[in-house]
Formats: sequence, C-alpha cells, structure tokens
Amino acid sequence: MTTLSATPMFAAGALQFAFEKATIEGKLTILTLFVLSLFSWTIIITKFRQLHLARKWARRFFAAYGSTRDPLDIKRRGEVFVGAPAYQLYIRGADELDYHLKQNPVLINGQRRISPASFEAVKVALEEAAAAEALSLEKGMIVLSTAVAGGPFIGLLGTVWGVMETFAGIARASSASLTAMAPGVAGALIATVTGLLVAIPAMFAYNFMVTTIRAITQELDGFATRYATQIDHIYVDNRDLEDKIAGAIKRMEKMENSSALVA
Repeated sequence: MTTLSATPMFAAGALQFAFEKATIEGKLTILTLFVLSLFSWTIIITKFRQLHLARKWARRFFAAYGSTRDPLDIKRRGEVFVGAPAYQLYIRGADELDYHLKQNPVLINGQRRISPASFEAVKVALEEAAAAEALSLEKGMIVLSTAVAGGPFIGLLGTVWGVMETFAGIARASSASLTAMAPGVAGALIATVTGLLVAIPAMFAYNFMVTTIRAITQELDGFATRYATQIDHIYVDNRDLEDKIAGAIKRMEKMENSSALVA
C-alpha cells in the first residue's frame, strides 16, 4: 500500500520539479501546448455530443421515413428530427419539391407533377444539402489533426531548446557532473511529455470521429440517392414525348370547348 500511494506522489513531485527547472522557453512551450489542449478537448467533447445526437436522431428519422411511401409525408405530418443530418437533407429537398409543385406544376389526370428540369433543381438542392451537412460534421476536426501532428513536435522543440540551454550552462560552469545536468534535462523533457499528453487523446478521438463521420457521410449519400429516386418515381413527369404531345392536345381541346361554351 505504501508503494502504491507513493507512486502518484512521486510522479506529481517529479513533474513539479521538472516544471520548476524548465527554462523560460520551455515554460512558454508548455503554455502553448496547454492552450492547444484546451481547444482540443473542447472539440472532442463537442464533436462527441454532436455525433452521438446525429446517430440517435438518424435512427429515428430513417425509421419514420421507411414507414412511408410518399417522400413528402414526413413534411406534411410536421415531424422534426433536428439532430439528424439526413433529415436536414430531406427537408431541403422536400421544400424545393414543394415549391416546384406549387409554382411550376405539370398536371397529369388532375394530379400535380414536376418537369424533369424542375427535378434537376431538386437534385442540386439535395447535393448542396449533403455537402453542407458533411462540412458541418467535419467542422473543428482540423484542431484535432493539428494537436495530433503538431503536439509532439512542439514538445520536442521545447525539449531540444532546454537541452541546448543545459549544455550551454554546463560549458560555462565547466562542470559536467550528473548533479549539474539532471535538473536542466528534467526541465527540458517535461515539454515532450506535455506534447505527448496533448497528442495521444487527440489521436484516439480523431481516429474514432473520422471513422464515424465517414460512415454518416456514406449513409447520407445513400439516402440522397434513394430519396431522389423516390421523388423521380412519384412526382416527376416521365411520360414519353408522344404522351406529352397527346396531353397537350387534349388540354387545348378542352380550352377550345370551354371557350365555345362561353361564347
């Protein structure tokens, strides 16, 4: 028990001793790493929460979407799935589709449809929404990648600088004893330790988050394709040219008959 309880105290004492013996440059390096660590942990906590909510609400949204055949049912029912990236894509596409159904409709047997040109506008809206959601998921990841790649090198810089100062001091004092070298070396090495403490958690978090974001993005692309296909099947005027011409002739005949009756 004595040995176990003494170990943390010894470690804490060693870190305190090393920090006290660090040079001004070493302490500035440690302060820089501390600030980087604060940013890193802020991103880790924020992104973990964002990704957790995204997965949670995505499951609910896909369950609701899978229970309906009409792409506009969820919008018409007023259901909201705020944290789901796929829902943001869905609502953007539904709004665009609803706009064209109202402003640029194609009437087929009394039912509203949209033209292929309008459908292209809907697909562009879906692509823009997918890109925006991907950027939102990746926002802040640059901080973690910087912590992973830059943390150890910043710490190494502080260590090399500290060792250089130590050897310069030994040369000036003309004393090369272990007692003279140990404090300076310890003060220099704490910068590398700090850099590793910043980089290691950021590395694990970054790898996990990148994998999760990639999975969500692929899921989003798959849903966009499925959603566009359903819109195409249900709401797009895909008749042959002959059918369209025949329909236009029938509408003209109806208009002429109506004009004749009025006259």
